[in-house]
Amino acid sequence: MKKINYKKLLVTVLWVIAIAGLTSSLAFVSKSEKEVVVKDLNITIHNNDENLFLTENDVKDFLASRNEHLVSNTYRNINIPQLEKVLNAHPAIENAEVSGDMNGEIRINILQRTPVCRVINVDGESYYIDSQSKLMPLNENYSARVVVASGNITEPYARRYQFSVDEIKANKIFSEVSILDDVLDVVKQINADSTLSALIHQVYVNEEKELELFPAIGDHKIVFGKAEFITEKFNKLKLFYTEGLNKSDSWTKYSTINLKYKNLVVCTKK
Repeated sequence: MKKINYKKLLVTVLWVIAIAGLTSSLAFVSKSEKEVVVKDLNITIHNNDENLFLTENDVKDFLASRNEHLVSNTYRNINIPQLEKVLNAHPAIENAEVSGDMNGEIRINILQRTPVCRVINVDGESYYIDSQSKLMPLNENYSARVVVASGNITEPYARRYQFSVDEIKANKIFSEVSILDDVLDVVKQINADSTLSALIHQVYVNEEKELELFPAIGDHKIVFGKAEFITEKFNKLKLFYTEGLNKSDSWTKYSTINLKYKNLVVCTKK
């Protein structure tokens, strides 16, 4: 007959009792938590730059419009995962995280989307492309100070907002007809360079689907061509501005600055 190990049996029993006690305790906390009344709503909005598309009141109004009544309600009637899902559906929100504590405070942390480019298509429809390369609708209360892309751009917001520009670029069919990926590649390079971002405010797509840039200073256009050799072209442009136009004081001398040719900057006088 096998000898009973009473020490091992005792340890096992103690573990069972401990687990049962912990489970009962968690059940009690969970049940108590559901009866907690929400007393306060703490909303924090993080902006990646100076653009402010959302305020606390905007968030509260958005939740109220979707019958999400939080203050004076109990946690039993609040579905926090669903609340996060609702907030993340807001067109100006990149990410939202929601949590609640036993003191009756619900905390909402929001990261606002950051527009990097405004698009105006051939039909006059306008929308943004954000830092995640996703399409973003305009805000009726605020206009972002970003590079504007216009001209021969046919992509409508309604048929493209479900896809990021990166996804459009990776899709063989979409990429053959889309110009948004070319525009975004050039705009990203502009935004990443303090000299270029201070200088260039508009990108225009001509009938040949080539890009033309318009600076804030001077009365000329920059013929950029296709969205290829982007870094090299911009390096040529910056060198020409610093070593050419600045030294000769010729900002109003040329009508066109052409960057399409390798190792050359071809200018046309007015």
